[in-house]
Amino acid sequence: MTRLRALSLAGSILILLVTLWAALLRIGWDWPTFTPQLAGMHGPLMISSFFGALIALERAVALGKAWAYASPILAVIAGLLSIALPGWLILAAWLLVLSSALYLAVGAAVIQRQSAIFTWLLEAGVLTLLVGNFIWALGYPIFLAVWWWMAFLVLTIAAERLELGRLQRLASWAFPAFYIVSVAVGAGLLLTLWLPGTGVRVLGLGMVGYALWLARFDIARRTVKYPGLPKFIAICLLIGYAWMGLGGVLMMIYGPVPAGFIYDAMLHTTFVGFVFSMIFGHAPIIFPAVLRLPVRYTPKMYAPLVLLNISLILRIAGDLAQQRVWRLWGGLFNAIAILFFIGIIAVTVIRSKRAAPA
Repeated sequence: MTRLRALSLAGSILILLVTLWAALLRIGWDWPTFTPQLAGMHGPLMISSFFGALIALERAVALGKAWAYASPILAVIAGLLSIALPGWLILAAWLLVLSSALYLAVGAAVIQRQSAIFTWLLEAGVLTLLVGNFIWALGYPIFLAVWWWMAFLVLTIAAERLELGRLQRLASWAFPAFYIVSVAVGAGLLLTLWLPGTGVRVLGLGMVGYALWLARFDIARRTVKYPGLPKFIAICLLIGYAWMGLGGVLMMIYGPVPAGFIYDAMLHTTFVGFVFSMIFGHAPIIFPAVLRLPVRYTPKMYAPLVLLNISLILRIAGDLAQQRVWRLWGGLFNAIAILFFIGIIAVTVIRSKRAAPA
């Protein structure tokens, strides 16, 4: 299974690199493109292929069954297929549907081992990924599927943080509040299919609820006082919750905007500010545990985190002020920050391997 992990990881990183290029094309940089459709593929590549593969890989490792690796591998194949052979885009879309369906089966197997609130919430997140992929595969516009893809990442991260929340005593009203917020997210998603104006706003309300709940009850509030890696992780998480809350507020204000400056702001407060802050924070833990790669914390990790947030502030300010140049440069430095962080991780892996005894 080591080879399956390596193939899934290598394919995911390649897709991420192409996806970042596609993001810069979509935001307006006039650079060479591999295919005419690449800019428009940014969303499905990033969420369904890259994140779909990476998170499914984590679940496959946790389950410890060879068949579970079919989900991340199919997500990688679909991403590479849509990049190399854009004429086969429909096949790639349905491969993503199959990948998420297999991921759903992995989640069911995990629930058989451990039936808990957080495992069921993880499964609900996978279901939203499946629905989003299905909507896209049927040929509907991406802006109809993107809310379901967004919920996949939000529910997945919320479930993982809820799992860690079991390690501390919470107020008696904490879990009922969490359930209410989760119901709001689910109701908002369903309403996007028939009443998108109401649905997106209810979904945004649910995201604000999650942000407030996590900011109040997440263990990061305690670990931020510790030095070293715990402090770095906590800062990443708390920053991420703030971005998710802002994204939810924008969704409540503007509703289902299908394109343009506000659409960019609504999506990337969550996908860049929230999700990549989570990735930065969890990478020093997830990579060694899941991918068997030695990753050591270094204070240098703060540099890409700061760059990511400053550039995202510039980008969102450009969106809200409708200043194209601000958005262009903010988006460019978003990508640079992500690549910067990947570079730091790669260096720590190489140095750790060299330092390891033969």
